[in-house]
Amino acid sequence: MPLPRLLTLIIGLSLILGLMLWLINSLYRLYIQISWTAPLLANLLLLLLIALLGLLIFAFVYYTGLLGPTQKGQRRRLPPRVPEVKAEAASETLKAVRQQVTQIQDEVARQALLTRSREIESILARGELLVVVFGTGSAGKTSLINALLGQMVGEVGAPMGTTEVGETYSLKLKGLNREILITDTPGILEAGIAGTQREQMARELATEADLLLFVVDNDLRQSEYIPLQRLAEIGKRSLLILNKIDLYSEADEEKIVARLRQRVRGFIAASDVVSIAAHPESVELEDGEIFEPEPDIMPLIRRLAAVLRSEGEDLVADNILLQSQRLGEEARKIIDNQRRRQAEKVVERFQWIGAGVIAVTPLPVVDLLATAAVNAQMVVEIGRIYGCELNMERGRELALSLGKTLASLGIVKGAIQLLSAALQLNVATYLVGKAIQGVTAAYLTRIAGKSFIEYFRHNQDWGDGGMTEVVQKQFQLNRRDEFIKAFVQDAIARVVKPLTDNSETELEPNNSPHQQDW
Repeated sequence: MPLPRLLTLIIGLSLILGLMLWLINSLYRLYIQISWTAPLLANLLLLLLIALLGLLIFAFVYYTGLLGPTQKGQRRRLPPRVPEVKAEAASETLKAVRQQVTQIQDEVARQALLTRSREIESILARGELLVVVFGTGSAGKTSLINALLGQMVGEVGAPMGTTEVGETYSLKLKGLNREILITDTPGILEAGIAGTQREQMARELATEADLLLFVVDNDLRQSEYIPLQRLAEIGKRSLLILNKIDLYSEADEEKIVARLRQRVRGFIAASDVVSIAAHPESVELEDGEIFEPEPDIMPLIRRLAAVLRSEGEDLVADNILLQSQRLGEEARKIIDNQRRRQAEKVVERFQWIGAGVIAVTPLPVVDLLATAAVNAQMVVEIGRIYGCELNMERGRELALSLGKTLASLGIVKGAIQLLSAALQLNVATYLVGKAIQGVTAAYLTRIAGKSFIEYFRHNQDWGDGGMTEVVQKQFQLNRRDEFIKAFVQDAIARVVKPLTDNSETELEPNNSPHQQDW
């Protein structure tokens, strides 16, 4: 037992014994006086005082730590546990990811997601704390890591292995159950293609960190501020480290630190902005000897230890939950892109079916109501791709509703004018009148199909702006010159050319020998 605690115990027990002697004498006199008139009351009072005295002795022994070492020792031997609510949320998210993965057709993407989900599960089981050092190449990240390895309390393991993105070291910190992995990363803002690729690797590592050490050597540049802010936006816990303070006067250092705290206010606490000198410059003494100052990183070590000890469990839990959620979001994006491609193929198929229907049976005006059955089937097939089973009656209702919206917004008229002008530049004049209805029907069916894709992508919801806003947006996207040129060329092959062939077939009897003889 430590000497201060032993002295406290001896003094405390001496006082308690003295009080006990005084109390025994006082209680004896009080008991004699009361027992003459009320013996039962005297016995109850004596019992109560003895119980209070016993409680006082127990409280003193407990709070002075006499029983503490055994209990604390038991707590140290308990394995680290991630907070249950967050761990359960992460596990549920990973289960959902595995269910989503079964819907992905791309084998490479599917296996990549499964591999990453297993990696997250292994992190959840091991419970290591990953600290990533991030910043520009000139900020002194490697010097900071070397200084930490040399001065940080606890054992330092050998490098976990050199990779394209730097080295990872294993550390143990007193008072922390979890193992700490500290990883160096390539510098950001490096020139060239290779530099860009290394920066991307560094950013990926940073997003996987439980705690990020963002190293700068002066005030934040915009190119440094943006990635730091974005990492904070996704929930990444960061310490902002001002390195190389040996190059500044004390006044300049205070100004830079104050400026840094001002700029990151709102997503990094003032106490998490720390100034250090990881590798101070050597100094030449008067006698010509070169003096190598010791690294000044104790402010960082103290803050790092405080954060890891007080927030370590939550940092691991938050990061695991974040990684599982990001993985789930990536899976959803892959599935969304896959469904979109499938749905667009359906739209393209039905737009030319609708064009064929109108071209065969031309009407006085172009109207989507004439192709309601075709569009209803298109809606049903798009809904099926997005997991929504609709009957034909519901599909027809949606198709008619959107057709009326197209007409009320003037999009039908606008489409006729737009495509008439484009067709006149590419098609003989006598065929434009026959082709315009079919081509316009195909174009309007395309806008309708694209609108329905957005409807089903958002769980059968048109959004705050309703159907009108979605339809207008799709019309604007599909009226660009480059798209219209490609669409008209495709329409000529699919609609105009069959009309031309039919016209030539109709003229053939007039050119027969019998007609000529007549």
